[in-house]
Amino acid sequence: MIKIGAFAKQSGMTVKTLRHYDELGLLKPAYVEENSGYRYYTADQLLTIRRIEGFKEQGLTLEMMRPLLTGAVSLTEAERTLLEKRNELESQIQKAQRQLEEIDERLVRMERYGDTEEARFSLRSVEPVLVAAVRRVLPKGQLCLLLDELKQYVRSQGEDSDREVTIVRHSQANGEDELADIEVAIPVSKMIPASPSVKIYHLPGVKDAIVYTHRCDPYQNSCKANEMLRLWAAQEGYLPLESIPVREVHLTPDKDIYGQLRMAEMILPIDRM
Repeated sequence: MIKIGAFAKQSGMTVKTLRHYDELGLLKPAYVEENSGYRYYTADQLLTIRRIEGFKEQGLTLEMMRPLLTGAVSLTEAERTLLEKRNELESQIQKAQRQLEEIDERLVRMERYGDTEEARFSLRSVEPVLVAAVRRVLPKGQLCLLLDELKQYVRSQGEDSDREVTIVRHSQANGEDELADIEVAIPVSKMIPASPSVKIYHLPGVKDAIVYTHRCDPYQNSCKANEMLRLWAAQEGYLPLESIPVREVHLTPDKDIYGQLRMAEMILPIDRM
């Protein structure tokens, strides 16, 4: 007979682990001294230790091992246990593969905008784009609720809701509780069904515009992009085309925001008179 301390050292286990196996019924001591409670093991119980180690290598939990160690298990029952574990591992592999693909997609998106760390102004046209859009008069502070509503609808139609988001402010509001006429739009790949609140249409292009590409904090309402645009336009001699509202485009999807800043564009239509 071997005392638990010596058996632990010989088996490569800790005394705590052997006691845990005892509690679970995986490996009972061959003998327990009545007065002292000392546990004793036999040399052939090392086989059980090695079997437990082998089952762990297969990914079996201690609960899954118990009937395989202590019961009269048929090969069919053992096969069922292994197939159950195999299916679990296959599911984990598929989940990990999806996570790898998602990470790769995000790295591509990060690389796409990796050369625009510094804010910059540019002159260009903006092409029309097919979008799903919601327009509503609501407090400025409820913009996120409007965006979430639109994203849920786009997803329900099988479209990607993580594309760039365009915000068109048809009227401006200063305070969070002040009402504003706001439209939010997400590009879609094809004509999808509209709803009472969601419109599917081509967001018109802009022939001439100043585009201010910058990083901003989506959780703050103190972005000075609109002011910066108008100041730059005035300095360069361009006249804002007030008949077309300014557009704010969030290029970085919500789930791709690492830190506090996202890449965005502010688009100011101009008159080249």
